[in-house]
Amino acid sequence: MNSRSKKFLSYYKPYLGLFCKDLACALIVSAITLAIPLCIRFITKNLEAHTPDMLSQIYMMGGFLLALIAVYVACHAFIDYRGHMMGALMERDMRNELFEHYQKLSFKFYDEHRTGQLMTRISNDSFDLAELYHHGPEDIVISLLNFIGAFVILMNINVKLALIALLFLPIMGIYGFYFSKKMHTALRNSRDRIGDINAQVEDTLSGIRVVQSFTNEEIEKKKFSYENNRFLESRRAGYKSEAYFYEGLITLTQLMTITVVIFGAVSIVKGSLDLADLITFLLYSVILIEPVRRLGNFTRLYQEGITGFNRFMEILEVEPDIQDSADATELTETRGNIEFKNVSFKYKEGYDHVLKNLSLNIKVGEYVALVGPSGVGKTTLCSLIPRFYEVSKGEILLDGKNINGLRLRSLRKHIGLVQQDVYLFAGTVLDNIRYGKPGASDEEIITAAKKANAHDFIMALPHGYATDIGQRGVKLSGGQKQRLSVARVFLKDPPIIIFDEATSALDNESEKAVQESLEKLILNRTTLVIAHRLSTVRNAQRIIVLTDNGIDEQGTHEELIALNGVYANLYNMQLRI
Repeated sequence: MNSRSKKFLSYYKPYLGLFCKDLACALIVSAITLAIPLCIRFITKNLEAHTPDMLSQIYMMGGFLLALIAVYVACHAFIDYRGHMMGALMERDMRNELFEHYQKLSFKFYDEHRTGQLMTRISNDSFDLAELYHHGPEDIVISLLNFIGAFVILMNINVKLALIALLFLPIMGIYGFYFSKKMHTALRNSRDRIGDINAQVEDTLSGIRVVQSFTNEEIEKKKFSYENNRFLESRRAGYKSEAYFYEGLITLTQLMTITVVIFGAVSIVKGSLDLADLITFLLYSVILIEPVRRLGNFTRLYQEGITGFNRFMEILEVEPDIQDSADATELTETRGNIEFKNVSFKYKEGYDHVLKNLSLNIKVGEYVALVGPSGVGKTTLCSLIPRFYEVSKGEILLDGKNINGLRLRSLRKHIGLVQQDVYLFAGTVLDNIRYGKPGASDEEIITAAKKANAHDFIMALPHGYATDIGQRGVKLSGGQKQRLSVARVFLKDPPIIIFDEATSALDNESEKAVQESLEKLILNRTTLVIAHRLSTVRNAQRIIVLTDNGIDEQGTHEELIALNGVYANLYNMQLRI
């Protein structure tokens, strides 16, 4: 048994008791299905015999049949409700596991995968798995028991007829196997393409303001239509294979029934079979065919479910490229001294280095600004400190400890990040600020908002701190969103702060409000600021100028202006603009 098979079966473990009850009910249902034709045979035989107590025996058998039906219905109800709930519970567990795994994967993974595809794997794929987990074992058990039981009874009734019926089954099996492979291919394509549709929808709706502002709705419609038609073609192939699969099996079933009726009628004429046995034989022929139908249904469930499971496992088997080492230690407190020692970084093998042999020492409590042209690695350098990406070579030390030897959660708890592109979650102002410190009291949140110069505008909102700000904070201005993100970091209260061009997209009034809040936040903390507007970092204790060559210049604003180099040119250029 390979690792994926073991993983597949492992989801039954928490629900083993419920699974056994479900299978027990399936066995009872199958046994009753086999028993009913025998009861009918008993009645028809009595009709032929005309015994004195014939009526009482028929009534007794009728009562017994009613009892069997009552048990049958009860067991079927258990299978339909409790069995489906077992599948749903397993589906929930798999979703939880996949979602938890998503959160362990690094920025590098998300740089290379589309959100819509990832959403499909956690929604559509897992639903089909729930159906397979529930119906799969049940269909196999019922099919095997019905087939073996029906065949044994048929052999006892008439060997010749039983063998004639049996001849059709290998043909059905070969036919079904051939088209089930075609169904599998079509289903895999459908899954991939519905993921592409989700990715396209997510992309368009996330950028709907850009779409409408450029009046490019027709372009987006064409892009969506293209993906939608690709999905339609994959479904067409799937439905075609499914139609051939089921219609072929139905045709073979009808041929088998006709053959049995003809040969059975001949046997009655010859006196080797009576009418009661022929009726019973036909009833069991239907039962004999039922396993083929069930296995056909199982084949569809299996193809859909195992396709989803393989897509689920493809993600689950992705090892997080950034994770705690076996001997990683907890970072309980830090002073905030950061040292880069000959650090090199590139995003992928074969790509150029973004940073190469960079060495830099940032002292405890120092306010350092990173400036330079776009694309020289300013954001990348800061992303390496909380280990959003792993260094290719060299090491980064925090208070003399290599950050690779620290537990990720404890490292990141000591770092606050304020980005240019603020992400706010759907919900209230209170919820979004509290994200910086789950469990914080309302008073702590209000204090953080006041420090971030956010309290006054929050109180002016329709419901104050209870105001719903919409998806990604669409009901707020850029400056308001940025101040909420600063409040979130104030609440977190980390010893290290990173600002990634936090004010570059703001108007002058909003920039001033955010800048004031940032100046409060950086007191007594090690601070790195990535600056687009150089005027905002004139007060930095040290300005580091990055170029394609690495650290080109460093010093205070006055020192770098006097140097009349890269920084001076950048600064003077902005003054002229």
